[in-house]
Amino acid sequence: MSVTLKLATSLDGRIATAAGQSKWITGERSRAAVHQLRAEHDAVLVGAETALADDPELTVRLPGYAGRQPARVVLDSRQRLPTTAKLVQTAREIPTYLVATEAPQARLTDAGVRVLQAPALGEDRPELKAVLEALAREGLRRLFVEGGGQVAASFLRCGLVDAVEWFRAPIVIGGEGRPAIGALAVAGLADAPHFRRTEVRELGDDLWERYERI
Repeated sequence: MSVTLKLATSLDGRIATAAGQSKWITGERSRAAVHQLRAEHDAVLVGAETALADDPELTVRLPGYAGRQPARVVLDSRQRLPTTAKLVQTAREIPTYLVATEAPQARLTDAGVRVLQAPALGEDRPELKAVLEALAREGLRRLFVEGGGQVAASFLRCGLVDAVEWFRAPIVIGGEGRPAIGALAVAGLADAPHFRRTEVRELGDDLWERYERI
């Protein structure tokens, strides 16, 4: 399983203001590039908080695109995703997985959501290596992780991120904004996840930085 982490942030690494405003930090060309990256992966993953706050579709929406849509994956230990969510409403059209730490709820499975169980790790969050193994058994090999900050931090803490696609907009939000990456508990620089920059592109006013794990 290969894991790519996508970040779309301000210059100071924020994904939203303190009030939660995030549309749109990056520009149209960056958003189009994200949709192209989705198309190149088997599945797109978000955490429950992102799914509940944004009600995303996590689909590829490019002019003239008629290719395969990636599966959608939500890390939702307590199965809080409502049946009114776009992801649930379209689960019979596009494969949609919810990773929980409890037995599947019929209201979700009856709607077509595929509920996978994974063991809990700390704070009732699914253990990520087990999550990747479960997704691999479903035939998903290339995972695109889109957020939020705690999910990004969890994948980085576990050493599971193989590549980073970072879209950076020329604005500064400040320390009260919401960080793209949550706490990593890094005691020293040698313990921090290390990556090598492979490419930098200009997308309008934004920068697209690409990294791979060292």
